[in-house]
Amino acid sequence: MAQIVTSTKSCTVNPLRMSQPLGAALALMGLRNCMPLLHGSQGCTSFGLVLFVRHFRESIPLQTTAMSEVATVLGGFENVEQAIVNIVGRTKPDVIGICTTGVTEIKGDDLDGYIKDVRKKHPELAHVALVPVSTPDFKGAFEDGFAATVTRIVEYLVDAPAEGATPDAGKINVLAGSHLTPGDIDELRDIIEAFGLTPTFLPDISGSLDGHVPDDFTPTTHGGVSVAEVAAMGGAGHTLALGEQMRKAAVALETKTGVPFTLLSRFTGLAAADELMATLARISGRPVPPKYRRQRSQLVDAMLDGHFYFGGKNVAIGAEPDMLLNIGGWLADMGCTVSAAVTSTTSPVLAQVPTDEVLVGDLEDLERRAEDCDLLVTHSHGRQAAERLGVPLFRMGLPMFDRLGAAHQVVVGYRGTRDLIFAIGNLFIANIKEPDVNSWRSASARPDQTDAPATAH
Repeated sequence: MAQIVTSTKSCTVNPLRMSQPLGAALALMGLRNCMPLLHGSQGCTSFGLVLFVRHFRESIPLQTTAMSEVATVLGGFENVEQAIVNIVGRTKPDVIGICTTGVTEIKGDDLDGYIKDVRKKHPELAHVALVPVSTPDFKGAFEDGFAATVTRIVEYLVDAPAEGATPDAGKINVLAGSHLTPGDIDELRDIIEAFGLTPTFLPDISGSLDGHVPDDFTPTTHGGVSVAEVAAMGGAGHTLALGEQMRKAAVALETKTGVPFTLLSRFTGLAAADELMATLARISGRPVPPKYRRQRSQLVDAMLDGHFYFGGKNVAIGAEPDMLLNIGGWLADMGCTVSAAVTSTTSPVLAQVPTDEVLVGDLEDLERRAEDCDLLVTHSHGRQAAERLGVPLFRMGLPMFDRLGAAHQVVVGYRGTRDLIFAIGNLFIANIKEPDVNSWRSASARPDQTDAPATAH
């Protein structure tokens, strides 16, 4: 069991952590025709907008209440009210998610109370769903904000089933954690549908941030799960929660609707993919399709091919807790040693990470602990540390702004794990130090290395 340590440095150097409002905004982008609204200064929203645009390389819907110094001191109700009215008038969203920031949390703005007052003053907005979320950016991290937002969406938008209603065993809810890419969600949807189940993903960023070109421009999200689909989640037969961060949302959904849930903390690796398949087989009552039996065989073969390059390698990982466990556990399965593990926030899963110690810290801490490592795994902000250390960097997580295709990276299931073995295995192969040809030639030409002439007797 890993020991959890929190950094006590006076300041953060090269941050690994991203704030709660950014995680909340990403979760809201998984709702169809949604406008995320950050209740704070313009700078808070501008920073998040730039980060998401650089990562996804797509237009990002994100608005702000534009709090000034005076509004911050006196209270932000008028800013929230005006922002909601303007957004509804101009963009016609189905749902607006309002997230607090550090400045409005410190002031103590009562966002829930503001929403109630807006409802009373503007009955014409009754058709628009409003979801307030408390996401102070002075504590917690990206994963916490994402999880809190999904929980609030469940509490506000999911309808309790009618008394005596029979759940639809063919439908399954999937609560997708922040560490899943649009590509991961697409892969999981294919797997679930192969078992004859109809999944509803919450949130579903595969529809809104998967890099497609929409037929028409829309200022809100142009894909994702609709408000009506979220409302109907109470009629499903089961819920699959992907990542410990989704536990609270799954509990909230079960409490409100009675839908039972299964939580999977890992889905990369042979054993983890086996557990996913076994869970879906149990829920659906169907055997694992031959397609995935074939993919499992391919994964086993890839593991055999790759274990020569993974075995004995020291790896340093900097990631959010659920991603740290998922990838760190898989690397340990492949024979690597996770010799350095740094994360951004606390979580119950950190104790399960296969390493001696997990540090809640920054990328400077990761760099110092990774001096003898063979591979660095983190997002794009780790590229300078990898260069200084002289080790390869495998980019995972958000932001990934110096490579193409971040949204389509797939690491789940048999196929995702197989491709991840090839990607990282090729990094190890490329970093193998070839012998110095010039030194070998000079050594072979030395007099003591040449064949002496035969001596006549």
